[in-house]
Amino acid sequence: MHGADPLRDLADACLGGLAEVAGLEARTAALKVRLAAEYVRASRALVPPAASPQEHTAQEMAVVAEVACVLTVSERSAGALLSDSQVLTAALPLTLDALQAGTVSWQHARIMVDETASLDPASAAALEAHFLDPDAPNPARGCPAGELVPGRFRAKARTWRERHHPVSIEERHARCAADRRVEFVPDRDGMAWLNAYLPADTAAGIWERTTAVARALQGPDEARTLTQLRADIAATLLLTGNGTASAGPGTPDGIAGGLAGGGTGMVGLVGDVPVPRAQVLVTVPVMSLLGASDEPAMLDGYGPIPPSMARRLIAGGADSFHRVLTDPRDGAPLEIGRTSYRPTKVQRQWLRLRDGKCPFPGCNNHSLDNEADHLLAWADGGTTGIANLGQPCRKHHRLKHGSAWTPAGATMNDPPGWVSPSGRHYPSEHQDWEPPHWPEHVLPTDDGPDPSIPPDPGALTDEGPEPDLPPDPFPDWHQFIATDPDDQAWPAALRDRFLEDLLLPCA
Repeated sequence: MHGADPLRDLADACLGGLAEVAGLEARTAALKVRLAAEYVRASRALVPPAASPQEHTAQEMAVVAEVACVLTVSERSAGALLSDSQVLTAALPLTLDALQAGTVSWQHARIMVDETASLDPASAAALEAHFLDPDAPNPARGCPAGELVPGRFRAKARTWRERHHPVSIEERHARCAADRRVEFVPDRDGMAWLNAYLPADTAAGIWERTTAVARALQGPDEARTLTQLRADIAATLLLTGNGTASAGPGTPDGIAGGLAGGGTGMVGLVGDVPVPRAQVLVTVPVMSLLGASDEPAMLDGYGPIPPSMARRLIAGGADSFHRVLTDPRDGAPLEIGRTSYRPTKVQRQWLRLRDGKCPFPGCNNHSLDNEADHLLAWADGGTTGIANLGQPCRKHHRLKHGSAWTPAGATMNDPPGWVSPSGRHYPSEHQDWEPPHWPEHVLPTDDGPDPSIPPDPGALTDEGPEPDLPPDPFPDWHQFIATDPDDQAWPAALRDRFLEDLLLPCA
């Protein structure tokens, strides 16, 4: 009851005030956008038409300089504000309206501008509607855009953009792969940045392997943090291994060779420590795996990748990568490769697939670094089913046990939200699974849900470890991928047989 606890009332009032200030900042940003766009239009009308490109450039520079002086910011910042304002007022009306209403922040609006920059008007409008129009076809599920921290909103917007870009991701990847490079950027205090622009599978493999080695080296006698260990391991690999010699795995030359070969060749890198394998999930639409469509696959911890990259990862003997097939009807996870896994390991893989990262709102710590945890403790009657499991990162695992923050509300396909000490509920980010695109020559467009498919049973109610899973219905799937690296489609006869079995339930 209000007034019963004055201190609690004060805390609630402060939180409410912060929320109001955030909304006020968003509305102020929307007003600034409208004023900036109107000033550009007015200033252009006040001057005669430019007689040359040089004169036009001078006029634009004068407008930017004026705004920079009024706002006391750099001309670069003023130019960015004017550019964003023109895009928001001319091409992104839903975003500007949401900013005016205070339901998204200026950072969210900037991300929308960035992610639609290279899209045609129709594609940009579709991306905007997906996140901001609840009446759009297949709107975003889970948290509204404004309730996601900007970094997580950018990840979801980028994922949707990659799936729906008018240019195939294979074409864009081939073009961008030619730009791969390493950059050296000097910094302060005797430090520097070494940045590598690489294909996603290569970068993800390097990141997961350095993380795995760093985890193995941690212990009571290791004073370095995980971040410091990653940096030291990467530097040791680059400075001591050339990847060409055939020396043993404990030698510097064997280090790079073991890494390139996908083995555990880094034993002895900073001591005789065994290195666990990184485990990366690759979620592949069935039609992409068959080579029947160019729909992007999803690389755990990164996002959309070309299907040719996914086929290469799971067909080329990279046993650190585990395939996840998705249902060709609704996009839901179909099964996880489980030939060598007991049910407890399958549960952990399913958690990684369901959550994608630590389920605490706004946390970016992705699933490889996290451990499965009972939401309701086993000692208090909690089960070991998926609906009672989460995978918080170490920081938020400590938060759960050391404070009144409580995870709750998990299901088989939904990660748990969190309830704060003040009683407010904050939903977790949901994976935004989408129905895949059927190739026109495979099946006609679906006109609605299949009544023969049973409804979602909802949360699991199991009372202990899952029983033995049935055998994989297609254990030799990898043997039927063609050897051509450029077009790893299956032979027509085998593909038709598999499609016939797969589509039988739809008949």
